[in-house]
Amino acid sequence: MRTLRLRKKMKLKLFLILFLLSATLFAQKVTTSIDTTKNKIGAEFKLTIKADVDTLSKVFFPKVKNIGALEVIQSYTIDTIKKGNRYELIKKYGLTQFDSGKFAIPRIPILINGKPVFSDSLKVEVNEVKVDTLKQRMYDIKNIADAESDSIWWKYFLGLLLILGIATAIYWYFKKRQKREKPVEIIFTSPIEKATTLLQQLESKELWQKGEIKSYYSELTDIARNYIEEEIKIPAMESTTSELIVSLRKVASQKKLKLSKESLHNLEKVLQQADLVKFAKSIPLEFEIEEDKKRISSTIVTIHNAIPVEVEETDELEQWNEEQKEIARLKKLKKQKQKRIVNAVGLAVLLIVATIGILIATKGLDFVKDNLLGNPTKELAEGEWIYSEYGNPGVKIETPIVLKRLDASKIMPNKTAALFKEMQLFGNGNMADDFYILVSTLKYKKDTEVDLEKAINVTIESFELEGAANIIVKSEDFDTQKGVSGKKAFGTLTSFDKTKTKSAKMYYEVLLFKQDGGLQQIIIMHKEEDKYGKQIMERVLNSVELKQAEQ
Repeated sequence: MRTLRLRKKMKLKLFLILFLLSATLFAQKVTTSIDTTKNKIGAEFKLTIKADVDTLSKVFFPKVKNIGALEVIQSYTIDTIKKGNRYELIKKYGLTQFDSGKFAIPRIPILINGKPVFSDSLKVEVNEVKVDTLKQRMYDIKNIADAESDSIWWKYFLGLLLILGIATAIYWYFKKRQKREKPVEIIFTSPIEKATTLLQQLESKELWQKGEIKSYYSELTDIARNYIEEEIKIPAMESTTSELIVSLRKVASQKKLKLSKESLHNLEKVLQQADLVKFAKSIPLEFEIEEDKKRISSTIVTIHNAIPVEVEETDELEQWNEEQKEIARLKKLKKQKQKRIVNAVGLAVLLIVATIGILIATKGLDFVKDNLLGNPTKELAEGEWIYSEYGNPGVKIETPIVLKRLDASKIMPNKTAALFKEMQLFGNGNMADDFYILVSTLKYKKDTEVDLEKAINVTIESFELEGAANIIVKSEDFDTQKGVSGKKAFGTLTSFDKTKTKSAKMYYEVLLFKQDGGLQQIIIMHKEEDKYGKQIMERVLNSVELKQAEQ
């Protein structure tokens, strides 16, 4: 019995081992694929390895620089897709080869739970790129381009220092002139004007409202004492309150001033109040302060009205001399003001000239002209470009401006227009502008064998009809980037404005293509020495592509 039980246990263990082994083998499923088996030299093969495992498995894909004879140019991130209680791990390798021939991608070990599981072996073929040198366009060797030096920063730094130096000099110059100028002194024509003005200024300070009552009474009584001293010629500033009142009564009797006892009493009362504030630290009420200010103002006006008017004989010659002195003084001030303006303008001009000189030295004259005076073709070249399709058969082209649809019937003669069943013209500008572009697509009414050489001659004749002169023409074959063949005419001409008073030498290029009884034409023109116009032309021509004609 015991032996029978042992045998059953052994069979159960063996069954569990076989079950787990089969489950493990099922879990370790690896598939291999590639996007293409044939490619050109240097092109990318995408090798994809998928591992289907359970959620507890640990999978490791190898990091290698080469897989067989192929070079790993890109090891992509592993993608994980969950399928129920299992994961599908997707690993991609970008492979390439720079020699032609047939190559084998060997089996790659993928570690799953520490055990290697191999991918499938695949065969790929690398082909050479065929180049037809007869159809390939040939270009002249370009001149050596000067490399921009990184060591010109010191020029900008020097220019900045110079500008700051000039600005500092201007600032200190005017600062020094301001210090030299004496502060404007207010000149009063009479003591009464001075007193009333000072009283107004005292009220604007709002001293007693801020709690500075002592300062307020000191200034208030000083204004009154100064007025009395200047108007009546008595030492009012040095006298006590009682001495000043006695002196006023004495002078009033001598000069026959009509000063009432009430006026003298009001003045005395204010002066005594001021003495109490200054020496006894008395604090009067608000209505008392207001009353004291009114008493002082009333007293000053009363004294002024009480002084007899003395009529003085004026010396006309002396008066004329004084007027001439005043005129001379005003002229001098005007000249000084004009001199300051001239100096300021001169310094500003010097600063502008120095800045322009620095820019010319560091950036060149063309840079200054283009950025300060403006250059329309530079703005076009550096602006936002538009890639669009025009006409039928469609011409795909990239331009710095949107081309506007033109009325072909107004441009082409009636006899010429009668040959076509469809004419579409798009353009911007004209031959007298800095930059001119025209795209036209034409479809003949009858089946016609288009002769591109004749079409070039017709285009040149249209230039002459528009007033161009001195036209030089050269022609050659032209292929687009995708290999569509056509003709190119290029050269120079002289264009005139509407008034025939101004002319400009222009460089032009004309592209012509024939397709299914139709003609596609692109005309581009810019000023001969305009480097930005040349850049625009090259970019536009490199973007040209054609669509098949619609029946």
